[in-house]
Amino acid sequence: MTELIADNIVEIDTQLGGWEHITAGYLVTGESPVLIETGSQSSAPLLIAELQSLGISPSDLAAVVLTHIHLDHAGGVGDIARVFPKAKVYVHPSGARHLADPSRLINSASMVYGPLLDSLYGRLDPTPADRIIAVEEGDTIEVTKGLHLEALMTPGHAKHHLSLWHEPTGTMFCGDAVGVKLPEVGVLWPATPPPDFDLPLATQSLEAMKSRSPSHLAFAHYGRFANAVDILDEGKDLLRDWCRVAEAAMMDGREIETALEEAFVPDLKDLDPTARDRLLTLSGVHANAMGISRWLTKRSEHNGQNSRPAD
Repeated sequence: MTELIADNIVEIDTQLGGWEHITAGYLVTGESPVLIETGSQSSAPLLIAELQSLGISPSDLAAVVLTHIHLDHAGGVGDIARVFPKAKVYVHPSGARHLADPSRLINSASMVYGPLLDSLYGRLDPTPADRIIAVEEGDTIEVTKGLHLEALMTPGHAKHHLSLWHEPTGTMFCGDAVGVKLPEVGVLWPATPPPDFDLPLATQSLEAMKSRSPSHLAFAHYGRFANAVDILDEGKDLLRDWCRVAEAAMMDGREIETALEEAFVPDLKDLDPTARDRLLTLSGVHANAMGISRWLTKRSEHNGQNSRPAD
């Protein structure tokens, strides 16, 4: 399923697990079409078919850009690179080696996802190293002469996360840096998985995006939303709230996951059960608690003492 959501931007529903409105890829059209996000490997056949339905032949796609290398964003890149042999693959420098040799990434993912790795996500085929381009802050990817995407380094969700600024439409492609905002759910929900979540880096990244005064945010999960600055501010408040609850639980000797469930899962009580379950499969309290707990522990070890989460 595809939809033109702005001038020269087509949203592609990559349907993780066959579910609609869970994972999105974006085709930025022009003389040199650029695909942002591939979705999981399990989504690759559908994505390839949708690109072809949009008139993108194997020789047409100029570039694939990944906001980060988590499998729900990058798992299909090897498949896409194989079908579209002229496409260069742009990724954060820390992610480049894992695309060329994904063995360590797959081993790590198998420990996190367990049986869901194969049943829901799939794996990750290697991308030829000579087609991988490591992106630095401020680098641009040309779509049409004079029009480009600009890379912003936006760590916090993951150290290898970047976002993409499309000034002509005021759109910031934010990956998971702001969180998850599924249409059927409505509420903004955090994405703070291990091992890289870092609250100060995450909030700095949101401020960096806000400095561009975007009109819209394009989430990988899921869709393009107006009132971008308000959502960025909401994202900062949300991350700080989750970290405050987690820190209080840690200092009281309580389970962080239990404290977060009690504080925030009631916000989902009025949702359709199917929508709620899909949200928690995508960004569950358990994984978010693990990421925040790891960050709090690392911060405590670095500081030699507990302190309040940074603003």
